[in-house]
Amino acid sequence: MISKQARYYAIKELVSTQSVANQEELRRELRRRGIAVTQATLSRDLQTLGVNHAPMGGKRIYVLQPDAEVQSLRPVVGAEVVSIAANESLVVIRTLPGCASTIGEYVDLLKSPDIIGTVAGDNTLLVIPGSGRRTKKVRDFLKRQLIKGG
Repeated sequence: MISKQARYYAIKELVSTQSVANQEELRRELRRRGIAVTQATLSRDLQTLGVNHAPMGGKRIYVLQPDAEVQSLRPVVGAEVVSIAANESLVVIRTLPGCASTIGEYVDLLKSPDIIGTVAGDNTLLVIPGSGRRTKKVRDFLKRQLIKGG
């Protein structure tokens, strides 16, 4: 039996990488991956994950609404961040042990045009600004997003 988290991951991956038009098509793709799911469960999963129909190339396909995922992580991230510091070119976020990848996923989901990427260790996240001139702006943005009152 597959876990709910594994099923969620498969759904997010499918709607992010393929043009899936309806639930039956999504169920078939999940079944090909060895995940059997009822229509009712799939419907609940889509709602929980924030997957909605959107127009794309003259048809409607499922898309993952990034705001839904960001909102689901927001309560978690603030409690996991210990500090945010920057030098002239990079931002370093210190987290509780084992939490850097969660914070990295959250930062990636924010899709800031000033951030070109993140690299997570166990308790340290490296945030790479688009340029050295944007480092302070990125640090301040991250403080507002990650630290309550930051």
